[in-house]
Amino acid sequence: MDSQSEHGIDESHGIAKVPPHELSKIRHVVAVMSGKGGVGKSSVTALLATALGRKGLKVGVLDADITGPSIPRLFGVHQRPEISEMGMFPPRTETGIEIMSLNLLLDEEDDPVIWRGPLIGGAVKQFWTDVIWGELDHLLIDLPPGTGDSPLTVMQIFPLSGLIIVTSPQELANMVVRKAIKMAEKMQIPIIGLVENMSYAICPHCSEKWELFGPSRGAEVAKDTGIPFLGTIPLDPKLTALCDLGKVEQYDGDVISKIQGWLNS
Repeated sequence: MDSQSEHGIDESHGIAKVPPHELSKIRHVVAVMSGKGGVGKSSVTALLATALGRKGLKVGVLDADITGPSIPRLFGVHQRPEISEMGMFPPRTETGIEIMSLNLLLDEEDDPVIWRGPLIGGAVKQFWTDVIWGELDHLLIDLPPGTGDSPLTVMQIFPLSGLIIVTSPQELANMVVRKAIKMAEKMQIPIIGLVENMSYAICPHCSEKWELFGPSRGAEVAKDTGIPFLGTIPLDPKLTALCDLGKVEQYDGDVISKIQGWLNS
């Protein structure tokens, strides 16, 4: 980034980018952000990781949603990280995607994490500095909704290649997502593009297209904010069922090829 000096300092904010664990070599770090909850950001992250994995790339997912983690459930990962004197080794999914989430350190996955901001930011940082990711082509960071502690920590200390913004057709979601876009701009983080999730559904009987949450606004929001529009993702009951079963990697819908197309563009 232009604002960083040769020492890794973001000169506009005076924050040093923190290197990962010495045994981690990561080519690209991409954060997935929504601004608003309930737009399917974690499922988009999981689909993106699956699409990258099917291209033969080495992928990891860092679940930065400390108080509301869902990545382990989507991938069906329950085993704890292996901990040694060197650091933590993240467990792998069925297809070899590395996963790190606070939920993997809890006694029960529904135990609440009742932490204030500094502890949340510290945990996110530790998932970067203390986890031995090894060699990865892409590390995806699933951010919590909003513009609070976790997104701020990630934008300040992680050497991000860029952000993917997730929204949905509702005007309320688009209003809030503009806040996330403005935050990224103020932090001088490049935005890869905007994805509109839950854009429509296809009737299984007549193939009619239903815009359940109103007409698509993703392209309009992207144009208004000056960022690329990557495309839309429909509601698909098959994907929902697989996510509930922890088998998102088995999804074979057209969305995977669509995402791979974004990655090639």
